[in-house]
Amino acid sequence: MPFPADQLFDLVADVESYPKFLPWCSGARVISREALGSKTIMLADMTISFKVHQETFRSEVTLDPEARTIGTRYINGPFKRMISEWRFEPAGERAANVSFFIDFEFRNRALQMLIGLLFEEATRRIVGAFASRAEKLYGKRAKLS
Repeated sequence: MPFPADQLFDLVADVESYPKFLPWCSGARVISREALGSKTIMLADMTISFKVHQETFRSEVTLDPEARTIGTRYINGPFKRMISEWRFEPAGERAANVSFFIDFEFRNRALQMLIGLLFEEATRRIVGAFASRAEKLYGKRAKLS
C-alpha cells in the first residue's frame, strides 16, 4: 500500500475508530490498556451487526510497534475460536506490504455457514475499508492488487 508502515500500524491500532469506517462494525470500545515493555496489551469489545443479527465479542489485542504487528486473541463472545494478526513491512519510505491473517469459527453453525459463503467478499470489503480510511487520513490514493 502507498503509505508508510508506521501510519498503517497506527490506523489498525485505533480500534475505537472502527465503527466510523469498518463494514458491519457498529461498536468498538477499549476496556483497558497495559504497557508491557515496548508492547501495549488492550482488552477490547467489538460489536458486529449483520442485518438483524448483532454480536459483541471481547479480545486481547497486542500492539507491537517494534515488530510492526498487531495480534488479536479471542476471549469471549460468539466464536469457538478467533485469532488474527496484522503485519506491516516497510517497502521503501512511503509504502508498506501489509498482510492480514485470521482464523475463526462461530459457535452458531448457521452463522458460520453464512459467513463461510461471504468470507472472500467480506475480506475484500474490510481491506478496502482500511485502504479508504488510510486515503482519507493520509491524503493519498490507495491502490489494492
